[in-house]
Amino acid sequence: MNTHPQQAALESNAIATSDAVTLWGLFCARVRRTPSAIAYRDFDPVAGHWRDHSWQAIFDRVEQLRAALSRESLNPGDRVAILLPNGVDWACTDIAAHGMGLVVVGLYPHETADSNAYILGHADARLAILDSTARWASLGPLRSEFPLLEQVWIKDCENGPATEASGPVVRPFADVLAGTAAPPAPPAVDADDVATLIYTSGTTGRPKGVMLSHFAVLWNAQATCRAVSIRSDDTFLSILPLAHVFERTAGYYLPMMVGCTVAYARSPQDLADDLRAVRPTAMLGVPLVFERLCATIRAKAAGPAARRLLQLAIDLGWQGFLAAQRRGRPGPGARLLWPLLRRLVAAPVLAAFGGRLRVVFSGGAPLEVGVARMLIGLGLPVVEGYGLTEAAPVVAANRPGDNLPGSVGRPLDGVDVKLGPQGELLVHSPSTMAGYWKDAERTGKAIDAAGWLATGDLAEIGPDGHVFIRGRLTEMIVLSIGEKVNPNVVEAKITRDPLFAQAIVVGNRRPHLVAIVVLDTAIWTHVAAVRGLDPRRPNQAASKADLLARMTAQLTGLPRFAQVRAVHLTLDPWTLKAGLLTPTLKIKRERVALLYAKEIAELYADQGA
Repeated sequence: MNTHPQQAALESNAIATSDAVTLWGLFCARVRRTPSAIAYRDFDPVAGHWRDHSWQAIFDRVEQLRAALSRESLNPGDRVAILLPNGVDWACTDIAAHGMGLVVVGLYPHETADSNAYILGHADARLAILDSTARWASLGPLRSEFPLLEQVWIKDCENGPATEASGPVVRPFADVLAGTAAPPAPPAVDADDVATLIYTSGTTGRPKGVMLSHFAVLWNAQATCRAVSIRSDDTFLSILPLAHVFERTAGYYLPMMVGCTVAYARSPQDLADDLRAVRPTAMLGVPLVFERLCATIRAKAAGPAARRLLQLAIDLGWQGFLAAQRRGRPGPGARLLWPLLRRLVAAPVLAAFGGRLRVVFSGGAPLEVGVARMLIGLGLPVVEGYGLTEAAPVVAANRPGDNLPGSVGRPLDGVDVKLGPQGELLVHSPSTMAGYWKDAERTGKAIDAAGWLATGDLAEIGPDGHVFIRGRLTEMIVLSIGEKVNPNVVEAKITRDPLFAQAIVVGNRRPHLVAIVVLDTAIWTHVAAVRGLDPRRPNQAASKADLLARMTAQLTGLPRFAQVRAVHLTLDPWTLKAGLLTPTLKIKRERVALLYAKEIAELYADQGA
């Protein structure tokens, strides 16, 4: 149960859920309150600089879009799909749709055409707003999957869209906005009406459409805001897809509620430059982002002396963090050494993040404790939380003043948690979904009669209320010898070594575990040169033996049945584009296992299993 019922006060500039009522109401209240404040920042590639957009300017753009939507014969409750990159156009289109009583369905730019076509059809979308003609070229041949789609607006039209007689009407975004008529009055919408369908980016099976009401999203944004103390002078850097519920609630509606500025990052390749230019104070990320940051920091520590200084800075910074959290005391010499190491080691690292970050949220998957220790030790204020789409999404979060790395914090105020018979985390929250779209049977299985939501996650709840996520109930590997293995634990230990960039372990109904591992090409090239191995052939016997021994060293402390007995190595990373990662960069283990089915069979054959 929630051990901290006392709610922190909202920031004085924040708009309460009771005042907003709906997402359209939230936006209008924000414009009335701070019309000249900067709502969004984005990079103008033509002018070569960042540009600011006030709330009033966003309102004017939204009204133009509402007028365009009013000409499409759409009715309140109809679904409109948005497949655009993160940015002002995504935000304005979303707000305009809510201002017409429409239900927004976000699509992922990096998902496959097949997956997005399925969602368009399953959601019965009547309008789709796409990023490019190339996108429509990939979706158009699949239009039998989405027969109810009537209109397609395309943002970037390289050669002009083509409308076929049998398909939806396809028009350039600019033409759609050419009209000058004023928009109609917004329709009446209730707090409990469905605001959005968010399709789960699960690692297995077809995505499910989660119905979230206006109240659910607003309540969750407000409760999250109270937990982590967001301020109106904060600047967020948005790097996660807006189609995902974590970014939508915590990185978009929450800043709107408080009156923050959101700057939209250009691309992963430009992230370092964007951090220095925007100098954010807050940011959301997923574990893979932070793991890569740690690998980059370590790679820049060239030479034994630099690596020792880096590790010493991490250790002393961590001691200082524990002291501030009242869970330890700095060791001897820390007072003398830390100021020097902070200036020489930690400060340059923080400067690379813009130098102003005061809170960094990690969610979407468990954050490895070693990663958290490194970043926190260097002064990057990482707090981990936990949530799921069906809870809109945040369930629990560490607070900056109550941060226990390795846990996902305590439940939000107003949220209750308990464990089911198999150790599954059950959640009772005001922001629980209305159900799965067109799937009453699955809804009944997910939410019981008392309103408890089954998360599918294995967890432990500490005596002080901190929640620890131990893996997915459905991902547990049951070996043929009867032992159960949590693959997340094994994989996390393997990838603590930066040489092993990605990994999955398999072994269900087998006598032991084997692994498929992606090597970091740069590190592997160096290791191979030092040891006289062929960097192009990591699966040669000598290379494989060497790397399996290195991997085994990472698994020290795990029981014998949780050790990896054989490994297949690859230099080809698993990517979003290849359909092997979810939009939050979690590995789709079933797809990876299917891709390497032949190699997995050979590993077991070589072991006589």
